[in-house]
Amino acid sequence: MGLLNILRRMHLRQKLSSREISKRTGLSRNTVTGHLAAETVEPKFPTPERPGRLDPFAGTLAGWLKTNAGKSRTGKSRKGRQTPKKMHADLVALGFTGSCSRVAAFAREWRADRQREQQTTGRGTFVPLAFRPGEAFQFDWSTDFAVVGDERRKRQVAHIKLSHSRAFLLRACPLANP
Repeated sequence: MGLLNILRRMHLRQKLSSREISKRTGLSRNTVTGHLAAETVEPKFPTPERPGRLDPFAGTLAGWLKTNAGKSRTGKSRKGRQTPKKMHADLVALGFTGSCSRVAAFAREWRADRQREQQTTGRGTFVPLAFRPGEAFQFDWSTDFAVVGDERRKRQVAHIKLSHSRAFLLRACPLANP
């Protein structure tokens, strides 16, 4: 992908010919011309769908992980939980020929998917807020110090954040009570 971008930059921005680009890159002129004439930005190579060694055992492993998830991480029932190493040994007894790290990776992905599901389900519907220019803003006060005429003075600062543009404005004012 990087090479295609370089070739196009040389041709379109630097206005170099195919011959000059081939001299600078060491590629054949036909290769450079072919890449420049192609409609694709990045070459795509087909990846064949191949079943993994863990695929036939995925249902069994997911069931074990679901059972483990029901057991607490602390307390007496912790001893009943299976580790990825133990699950790998049990899968090997069932005919699995893959590595323990693959079982551990499957467990991590399964837990991450389960956590995402729990975060998104049952929390209601969310409507994103959208504001027209000048419709709304957020406002707050703070107290800070400023140097005015070689003298350090306490000032109140107004913080304003516009909801449409997210622009942030600050305005320092003398204290209301001196």
